[in-house]
Amino acid sequence: MTETEDAPLPDDADAVRAALVEWYEADHRDYPWRRTTDPYEILVSEVMSQQTQLNRVVAAWDAFLDRWPTVDALADADRSDVVGFWSDQRLGYNNRARYLHEAAGQVVEAYDGDFPETPDELQELMGVGPYTANAVASFAFNAGDAVVDTNVKRVLYRAFGVEDDDATFETAAQELMPAGESRVWNNAIMELGGVACQQRPRCDEAGCPWREWCRAYETGDFTAPDVPTQPSFEGSRRQFRGRVIAALKEYDELELDDLGPRVRVDYGGEHGREWLRGLLADLEDDGLVDVTDRDDDAVATLRT
Repeated sequence: MTETEDAPLPDDADAVRAALVEWYEADHRDYPWRRTTDPYEILVSEVMSQQTQLNRVVAAWDAFLDRWPTVDALADADRSDVVGFWSDQRLGYNNRARYLHEAAGQVVEAYDGDFPETPDELQELMGVGPYTANAVASFAFNAGDAVVDTNVKRVLYRAFGVEDDDATFETAAQELMPAGESRVWNNAIMELGGVACQQRPRCDEAGCPWREWCRAYETGDFTAPDVPTQPSFEGSRRQFRGRVIAALKEYDELELDDLGPRVRVDYGGEHGREWLRGLLADLEDDGLVDVTDRDDDAVATLRT
């Protein structure tokens, strides 16, 4: 790893960036606010998403925009109607509805209906804090800084060993984000934390694009700032047995030195062929795989 002033980053940062963006653009959760660059629609989604599961937000967001499709319409609305809608949708924290209504009025009165575009300017709106301001600047105007939320902290801590310190997380996130690409980058890294690098990680199932560089994936230690104790499954023999089965399902049969790196990225040394042979012996005893010695190598296959 190379060092920024405060935070470790991978040596080949360009490859890391490209891998994440390619993974995100190939397949990601299709929330409707990801298909718009309208700052009003994005602000509504961000405010609704605070303390509310995203799957619940979708219907409420659609209904809200059906009723108040523009910032002018919301500014003209009766505040009690907005709060009543919020309550009916069980979005919680009704002050968020009041603040959103107030912010709409500010945009109309102070900005002639045109949203400010920078994080600093957006924070002048009622109820819009640093995170929300940066999200709107990123997703609406592609003009934000790197987003740092709980998911992003977890990813950076696990993947690159970034210190559990807010300022260090900010430095690392900003350094890693490609210049001028806050829209796709912030969506992508939050998607990584929400889909693959959850509290209980799904590295292989979600096809995490950073497995090649990830310290946690290499060591099996998936602790993180919001995961204070090591999940018993991660890094365990059960996990590696599962990877053997998954690899053999995909490839039918594999020579041991082709199978090994698919089971763990640090295959070799103390976790080399002897270790893999022991793992396969357990699976053979359980009737799950067969290992056949050949003149030039040994081949593992699933038992049918």
